[in-house]
Amino acid sequence: MSRIGKKAVPVPKGVTADINGQTVSVKGPKGQLQFALNDLVLVSKTEDGSIKVDPKDESKPARASWGMSRTQIANLLKGVTTGFEKKLEITGVGYKAAVQGKNLNLSLGYSHDVIYAIPEGIAIACPKPTEITISGIDAQKVGQVAAEIREFRPPEPYKGKGVKYAGEQIVRKEGKKK
Repeated sequence: MSRIGKKAVPVPKGVTADINGQTVSVKGPKGQLQFALNDLVLVSKTEDGSIKVDPKDESKPARASWGMSRTQIANLLKGVTTGFEKKLEITGVGYKAAVQGKNLNLSLGYSHDVIYAIPEGIAIACPKPTEITISGIDAQKVGQVAAEIREFRPPEPYKGKGVKYAGEQIVRKEGKKK
């Protein structure tokens, strides 16, 4: 039984939420987003203005979709009010990143620089050459962009060189012994 699904999602001030069938549209100070819910859940607005999600029946797939649907709506509301942010760290001699126009230029030890086109709705900043900050209103898109950038050179286990999430622990291996 979902415990998070039982909670109603409060709509913050300055945000308008519309429910049209199974689609929830949210408009706030940072932009607007929408999410189409599964047919296994029912969505409604309560009298105090919050959004409530309930399963259609007691089947296992309906109960499985219940909490996820509530969390997706909560992420929409958080995205249009405060937004989402992921930080990446680059470790390695000569490894660096720089934003040039609508592209992210990465020097990651290859014979060529890696050019990553910044998607629409995402802002990338490099406060230091070894730090990348990805921000946007869509949590899924921010996480996907961070994963794609990390995939260019994942951290290796011997020296820890590569692109990693801020705060990520790299499991280190012992090198060769003489």
